Amino acid sequence: MNKKKILHFGVLATILTTTACSPQSAAQEDTQTQSATATNYGAMTDVSIRVEPIELTEEWDKVFPLSDEVNHRKVTFVNHFGITIAADLYEPKNYEGKLPAIAVSGPFGAVKEQSSGLYAQEMAKKGFLAIAFDPSYTGESSGYPRYFNSPDVNVEDFQSAIDFLSVQENVDPDQIGIIGICGFGGHALQTAALDTRIKATAIMTMYDMSRVTALGYNDSLDEEGRYQARVDYNNQRTEDYTKGSYTLGGGNPEKAPDDAPQFIKDYVDYYKTERGYHTRSVNSNGGWASTAAGSLMNMRILEYAPEIRSDVLVVHGGDAHSLYFSQDAFKLLKGDNKELDIIPGASHTDLYDQIDVIPFDKLETFFTDAFADES
Repeated sequence: MNKKKILHFGVLATILTTTACSPQSAAQEDTQTQSATATNYGAMTDVSIRVEPIELTEEWDKVFPLSDEVNHRKVTFVNHFGITIAADLYEPKNYEGKLPAIAVSGPFGAVKEQSSGLYAQEMAKKGFLAIAFDPSYTGESSGYPRYFNSPDVNVEDFQSAIDFLSVQENVDPDQIGIIGICGFGGHALQTAALDTRIKATAIMTMYDMSRVTALGYNDSLDEEGRYQARVDYNNQRTEDYTKGSYTLGGGNPEKAPDDAPQFIKDYVDYYKTERGYHTRSVNSNGGWASTAAGSLMNMRILEYAPEIRSDVLVVHGGDAHSLYFSQDAFKLLKGDNKELDIIPGASHTDLYDQIDVIPFDKLETFFTDAFADES
């Protein structure tokens, strides 16, 4: 058994890999037998949209305080894969008529109690109805097994949020936008290329997760490196199936090594301290499943980004290690309704929660103007 270090989803992760094979475990056989006899899907013709009842935490457990300028409540909705999405809804304390609305998610591996919830609350204070949601397989959202992801599923998560917002009595369906943070910045841009109901998209401190997973940081991984990554990935699949459970890749370390890159230290400072730690956050705890990277390794997002006709605002920190993702994504965009805003001196994680750094006034103006153009 070899101990191997890999760079996985922007954090250093340690996994155990092995090529040894053993007979199928009894626990796995029992699980497969139960699954085979539980439901006759071949006879099923049901295509109804059904939201699964899920247990939600009612106490305020965010990493930021509740503002007295907003109303807050938990909501759920379902995506096309049948996964029930859990979200926090924020709206202005006092308002009249229908509101413009925004769906927020990210960073990749975070939960709605962290950065996305802060963004949603701040936008509600500025007059928007905003929801922050947990992506499929994470947080309070449903989806089994836990701690998996896929670009297709995560785009669908955003689209299901648009479905939900579009039918709310207090929302103007012609004034709906999205905000994607970190890895969900890339997924938000991918969603904007597909969903014409989205009138404006803001991507904050963006990661292209498909690019970094397949090519490494700064595209440093060559074909041989990608092949070896695939070997490790598939060996891990065999090992997991043999033992009947999925191995976690490991989240951020409790303390960043002295020689770690600065962005790793920044991640630890956010996810592992009182500033941003949350018990349900993938990045704060055991990390993604080690084999969750398969879809990201094997497909590239942003293929149709040049065809996005709605407004797009790209915001990134000038000192962020990830700046090149936003710069290159912006080059793909066409038209005069696209803007790149680089915040001088800001790091990648500054745009997670630093109120004095995140340009909320600019976000308010951007969405207000974009929605006015659609009227």
